[in-house]
Amino acid sequence: MSDDTSDELAGLPFQPPIKPMLAKAVVGIPDRTDLLFEPKWDGFRCIVFRSGAQVHLGSRNSKPLTRYFPELVDPIRDQMPDCVVFDCEIIVAIDNHLEFDQLQQRIHPAESRVNMLAEKTPADIVAFDLLALGDRDFRASPFAERRAALEDVFANVVAPLHLTPVTRDHAIAQTWFVDFEGAGLDGLIAKPATEPYAENKRSQLKVKHIRSADAVVAGYRIHKDGNGVGSLMLGLFDDNGDLRNVGVAASFTKVRRAELLEELAPLTENALDDHPWASWNEAGAQQQHRWNAGKDMGWLPVRPEWVAEVKYGSTLNGRFREVTKMLRWRPDKEPAQCTFEQLDEPVPIGLDKVLEPDG
Repeated sequence: MSDDTSDELAGLPFQPPIKPMLAKAVVGIPDRTDLLFEPKWDGFRCIVFRSGAQVHLGSRNSKPLTRYFPELVDPIRDQMPDCVVFDCEIIVAIDNHLEFDQLQQRIHPAESRVNMLAEKTPADIVAFDLLALGDRDFRASPFAERRAALEDVFANVVAPLHLTPVTRDHAIAQTWFVDFEGAGLDGLIAKPATEPYAENKRSQLKVKHIRSADAVVAGYRIHKDGNGVGSLMLGLFDDNGDLRNVGVAASFTKVRRAELLEELAPLTENALDDHPWASWNEAGAQQQHRWNAGKDMGWLPVRPEWVAEVKYGSTLNGRFREVTKMLRWRPDKEPAQCTFEQLDEPVPIGLDKVLEPDG
């Protein structure tokens, strides 16, 4: 089944696209008895439709993913029932560890490169919900019933298909929350056992790691509306004393964006003199964003003299995994104190320990 096909998948109770069920963030593992806990996978959310020989992989935004992961089509045909729809995460694992940056490389317009990467960095699927089986629509069924049916469907699968583990035990969930980050995972998902599958609704809960770090502010970008600071560019010093870009802080209110522009103004004078990132050819110029060709990636340098405390969840290859949130300025901190040593790094474990955990 090609990405642009409009053929109906015969035998299924509904057709793509389907918006996946979502989760809202909470602080700490909820103390509730009605929840089932799963690892939070760091990959591409996907709804898989299989009808006979036809296989369709739908993304979170309802765009087809099938052409980007051709290596998954045959295993789905070989191992899944003739008519099935399930919710899952597409992941890429290298050396028994999740590698989200390698997964991102798989979205490429050239078929030749897609096929090459399918062999070089093949993807896996981790399933965690069942939406349809045969002509039965499971979306109105409670999650506990959907999970039981999903376990039957995935009882005898082999890689690259996997079933995510699940537990009701809060102690086990806490252990997973701490340990599984070492395999590249992103926290926990808590699912009410009695709830139906609510498309595009934040009916589930997600528990993510929350940490803070002090970072040097070395530049900023103007907000997309042209007014005020849209994001602060952050740096940390490595063992060689070099200031490395580690991400950005953003999501400021309109008032705060204007305030930041005024606060940073004194640091813009002679900012490129001896600036550690002065050689970047994007300074003050429009660069092409990988996912948005029209996005202005130009930045404005400031003298790297101020330190900001930011809240972050995790790191990936020496950078903050997501956009951070600025908590406050730290006038009591010297930029030289902003090193990678302050980052809380998880103890590495193998991905196999996540897919088949003790207990």
